[in-house]
Amino acid sequence: MNPEALHNISYGLYVICSKNGQSINGQIANAVIQVTSQPPTIAASINKQNLTHEYIKKSNCFTVSILSEKTPMSFIGNFGFKSGRDINKFKDVNYKPGKNQVPIVLDNTLACVEVKVIDRIDVGSHTIFIGEVEDAVILSKDKPLTYEYYHQIKGGFSPKTAPTYSSIVDKEIKKEEKKMSRYGCKVCGYVYDPEKGDPDNGVAPGTKFEDLSNDWVCPVCGAGKEDFEKE
Repeated sequence: MNPEALHNISYGLYVICSKNGQSINGQIANAVIQVTSQPPTIAASINKQNLTHEYIKKSNCFTVSILSEKTPMSFIGNFGFKSGRDINKFKDVNYKPGKNQVPIVLDNTLACVEVKVIDRIDVGSHTIFIGEVEDAVILSKDKPLTYEYYHQIKGGFSPKTAPTYSSIVDKEIKKEEKKMSRYGCKVCGYVYDPEKGDPDNGVAPGTKFEDLSNDWVCPVCGAGKEDFEKE
């Protein structure tokens, strides 16, 4: 089987939030789809290991913030590669409580949707939460961030808890990177590509890894240069 065939299925990139009493959490997700129009119904696939999964099960509600193509990697890293068990992901993030007091992330958001869970499906490592849309608002007319753009343009990788993660594809990608002498972050998997630079942090295309300032850090997880290795 060639798992790369599944990469032809189109995905977006979203922040899914939920709550547990007064506690809140959010995570990056890509497996979110609309499944019916009358009533409008959303399905989201969430890994059982994630704190957000626990919160959705307890509260039976969640929000979806649809991200813009302009979303910086540091923002994606905050919600996608760090755990709400260890940090407050909402520090320095603009958000507001929705109808169910679940946070709606406003930064880098094109539109947001509030969802009440009406069913769930156990699919092994993940649960598919199916919910009826209670409210939806458009915030921006920017282009949505697709998973393809995240991978191909921003140089991002899937965390191991993502439904689209494949160790086989990961290895093949890294073999290709080795030929191009890029540098990979040992913490989160982000790859610094000299041809692309790091536009989010003012690093111009064509800048060699060796020429990056010593205080430059991974735009996804914040790891230092010492945590990168040549692929």
